[in-house]
Amino acid sequence: MSEITFIIFAVVILIIVSTSFVSVKQGTIVVITIFGKYRRILTPGLNFKLPFIENVYSKISIQNRSVELEFQAVTYDQANVYFKAMLLYSVLDQQEETIKNVAFKFVDERNLMQALIRTVEGSIRAFVATKRQSEVLILRRDIVEHVKEQLDQILESWGYHLQDLQLNDITFDEVIMKSMSQVVASNNLKAAAENEGQALLITKTKAAEAEGNAIKISAQAEREAAQLRGQGIALFREEVARGMTVAAKEMAEANMDTSVIMFTMWTESIKHFAENSQGNVIFLDGSTDQMQHTLKEMMGLNLLYADAVKNVKK
Repeated sequence: MSEITFIIFAVVILIIVSTSFVSVKQGTIVVITIFGKYRRILTPGLNFKLPFIENVYSKISIQNRSVELEFQAVTYDQANVYFKAMLLYSVLDQQEETIKNVAFKFVDERNLMQALIRTVEGSIRAFVATKRQSEVLILRRDIVEHVKEQLDQILESWGYHLQDLQLNDITFDEVIMKSMSQVVASNNLKAAAENEGQALLITKTKAAEAEGNAIKISAQAEREAAQLRGQGIALFREEVARGMTVAAKEMAEANMDTSVIMFTMWTESIKHFAENSQGNVIFLDGSTDQMQHTLKEMMGLNLLYADAVKNVKK
């Protein structure tokens, strides 16, 4: 009997010892109750509890948790929008009041997840319902900020904090997606046509400018050439007149007839015609009267030039 009593006593002691210590993993908080009422929390490590009196009510992970969402919303212009999102959340902190909210606000984890998911979906649906289909794709960040603003207080009252909400995919009905693709394609074609038109306009403008500049340069060159030719002719005539004046003066001093000069010029002109003409026949009036008439005209021109030179010198 003594051996049986010892064995029973040893078993009881072993049970008491085994139930008096609780090992809590890192990233976990244990909630302790006494006869169903909250007593205290146990932090990571080896903890002591009263055997048979204190009970482990729940083990709460304080690590980040994620859940994937898929749901549908309707825009202001009655377009169906399909969302695929990833929700990242965690326990707000390790304070005792926060852990109590986490442990006792919901019956179990499944009910918490259901409430959390439905709350997020409802917030996004309410936001999307005020926007048009064309606006939804560019408001991804605004949707996330709206959800966080709406849910922060609610989740804090549950003991949780919304870390992040990522909208991984936003799609519409196939008909809408096709029409959106057509709009994008038409806008791209329009932009390409406008760019091509601008390029063509620039090309033609530059070509016209180049042509205009070429005409201006050519006209300037032609004007300068004509001016130089005129100056050359004027200088030639001036030199001829000066030479004839000197020759006539010398012949007058030598008592010689100055008409010889005119006769020489007449014969030189005929020689020039013969040498530089492209024809085979030159028709000239070689009569004495015609020669005298031509010589008189040339002498008259010479006198007019001499008078003009005198007037300039005066």
